[in-house]
Amino acid sequence: MAKRFTIILAAGKGTRMKSQYSKVLHQVCGQAMVEHVLTQVQALQPNKIITVIAPQSQQVRDLLGDRTQYVEQAEQLGTAHAVLQTEAALSSQTGTTLIMSGDTPLFTAATLEKLLAYHESQHAQATILTAHAPNPFGYGRIIRNAAGQVVKIVEQKDASAQEQAVQEINTGVYCFDNQKLFHYLHQVQNNNAQNEYYLPDVIGLMQQQHDQVSAYQMDNFEESLGVNDRSALAQATKIMQKRINQQHLQNGVTLIDPENTMIDVNVEIGADTVIEPGVALKAGTKIGQNCYISQGSRLVGAVLEDNVQVTSSTIEQSIMRAGSDIGPNSHLRPQADIGPAVHIGNFCEVKKATIGARTKIGHLSYVGDATVGSDVNIGCGVVFVNYDGQKKWHTDIGDQAFVGSNANIIAPVKISDHSFIAAGSTVTADVPQHAMAIGRARQTNKNDYWSKLPLADDPHWR
Repeated sequence: MAKRFTIILAAGKGTRMKSQYSKVLHQVCGQAMVEHVLTQVQALQPNKIITVIAPQSQQVRDLLGDRTQYVEQAEQLGTAHAVLQTEAALSSQTGTTLIMSGDTPLFTAATLEKLLAYHESQHAQATILTAHAPNPFGYGRIIRNAAGQVVKIVEQKDASAQEQAVQEINTGVYCFDNQKLFHYLHQVQNNNAQNEYYLPDVIGLMQQQHDQVSAYQMDNFEESLGVNDRSALAQATKIMQKRINQQHLQNGVTLIDPENTMIDVNVEIGADTVIEPGVALKAGTKIGQNCYISQGSRLVGAVLEDNVQVTSSTIEQSIMRAGSDIGPNSHLRPQADIGPAVHIGNFCEVKKATIGARTKIGHLSYVGDATVGSDVNIGCGVVFVNYDGQKKWHTDIGDQAFVGSNANIIAPVKISDHSFIAAGSTVTADVPQHAMAIGRARQTNKNDYWSKLPLADDPHWR
């Protein structure tokens, strides 16, 4: 098989996005557009991938890493000029070069493979990826002759009424014979309103020299969407979300209302898990089988084992072990490890803490920087006081301990197995096994205190 190369154009400023960030870095379902493109290209296993970036695009380099080579386009002088920046790396190679933009996140590897296979089977010097557009307004039209051969690409503003009626459009993705590509790139002129060098002009030059130019019409027009503004970004996100959700449905996940369920790429969900509408599952999340995620929940890089229930809660970079449950309205901050069959109830917060099996944290409690054993009961309103203003401190609570309501646990402290904390206590010292700690003032009643108040004679206060 001939060698294959890919050029990803990612140097555009994207001024219509009105953003401080490079256009290709804007995300679609949890992944930057250019990363979507690179992921699909990598699936083709080309011999070399080169991404053309602007000099200030360190963020693109940081994101994509060594998955691609880079060349810089110092001046934004058009797409042909951008491709020409790869000359030193590619011009001596023989084979096929695929060129596509970094702002086209919806193309699939399957479609790109079909394009490459068609190009190679036709022995063409160039092949244009086209699509049938329901509304082709604004796109370049593909004009064919009676034999089906490509005659020209005509832009909307230059098309006749008959040509404007054509619904086959140019998607902006091309395959070229690599040697021919660089031969013609040097001949492209910038005689246009923008004074830029355009890649489609290579097609015209090839046709003038009677090189074979073909076109492959893809099956799904939606894949061809390019993102130039926020409206198109929202449209691409909706299409990608539908694609992602459909895959989960086919894999045995119940999405009660797919149109109102947000699932990023690279989220894993086990069979027979049920997800209510209004749930957001962000990149890196892994959910086991037979889980239930209720409306209003947000999971970010979370891991849920089998049979976990999440009720209207937020989980960030934390793990919930099998059979545990949380919510409603609770929050797992990063590095929380919730053990098997643990119950975390209403309005609780857990951060950087390991909670042992079957422990219960019922409501309105904060557990931070702690190791809590198994079968522990933590009452309502308990606060693990872990910060002294300069440093975070750790608390250890042993198995089968009981922490009464409204207790303050002042770290660092160790509460041993089978010990008790009386309700309302402030604990500042270790508690030995089987002991009860009481850290509160003895109650004193001041009798007849009412009569000492200035309002005592006021009839409205009697």
